[in-house]
Amino acid sequence: MENNNLQDYSHKRFNILTGEWVLVSPHRAKRPWQGQNEEISNEKRPAYDESCYLCATNKRMNGEINPDYKDVFVFTNDFAALQKDSPSFSVNDGLLKAKSETGICKVICFSPDHSKSLAEMEVEDIKKVVHTWQNEYATLGENEAINYVQIFENKGAVMGCSNPHPHGQIWSQSTLPNEVDKKDKNQKEYFIKNNSSLLGDYLKQELEAKERIIFENDDFVVLIPFWAIWPFEAMIAPKKSQKSILELSDTEAKNYAQAISVITQVYDKLFNTSFPYSSGIHQAPTNGIDNSHWHWHMSFYPPLLRSATVKKFMVGYEMFGSPQRDITAEIAANRLKELVNV
Repeated sequence: MENNNLQDYSHKRFNILTGEWVLVSPHRAKRPWQGQNEEISNEKRPAYDESCYLCATNKRMNGEINPDYKDVFVFTNDFAALQKDSPSFSVNDGLLKAKSETGICKVICFSPDHSKSLAEMEVEDIKKVVHTWQNEYATLGENEAINYVQIFENKGAVMGCSNPHPHGQIWSQSTLPNEVDKKDKNQKEYFIKNNSSLLGDYLKQELEAKERIIFENDDFVVLIPFWAIWPFEAMIAPKKSQKSILELSDTEAKNYAQAISVITQVYDKLFNTSFPYSSGIHQAPTNGIDNSHWHWHMSFYPPLLRSATVKKFMVGYEMFGSPQRDITAEIAANRLKELVNV
């Protein structure tokens, strides 16, 4: 789909998964920047930090002692956003509506090495993280009170991460969160109409076009989505239609780990810094119904725009109108693709 107008003129792109539009303004990438510059630290961290509540053998804020773990460590969040024992209640007072929400929140330490991030871990070690995600998704999903399991990671202080130790989180809850609900409805509508996976058909088109692909192996594609909002937003998706990460074979789990390794390393190379981002896996709900329409995927939303210190802010028009980006998905893809084999 070659169209030079997409690289030169303002336009909107449609997100097939959420049913929403994003404004793209490629001409604005040339504007001078006199705004805030973030402080990015590349200070080398020690392998063990006695003050870190996530390091092995250290005491957490609730007084519990972490075990002397050697690879992946999971525990229930000491400051969980969702409470599993919250009483059932609702408020329905005219236009004032509220409902109780219950859930279970967990923390996953990717490695005992305080100094590392996913980008610095071996593929085999990332594979252990993938297997832990699978186990937690299955275990939490078997709970009748849990209908969705959200796996995610916030990396970097600029993304609100309060502890640099390599870790992610799982928030599981009784209802579908907003973004998942939108993707559930759009994928289901497409599946009923076409008897095929919405994301699977999209990937076929992307693999043929080769315009936004950063990396691929036998089982996975890493690309900048056509409708990306964040400057260097990326998606990892299985080539084969799968509802959730539970369907991954051992070989596929390793290839998924490789895809994670590649995109996180490329991010670090882009601005020669430990690249901040929020990443998350969207997959089939655990609500016990047929979710054949789902095609799971992992998204990375990094905030950096022009350098290690210039951040993309979601303000003004983005808050009151719709998401907007300056560099196109194709330009972002080319910049990252160039770094894959560096």
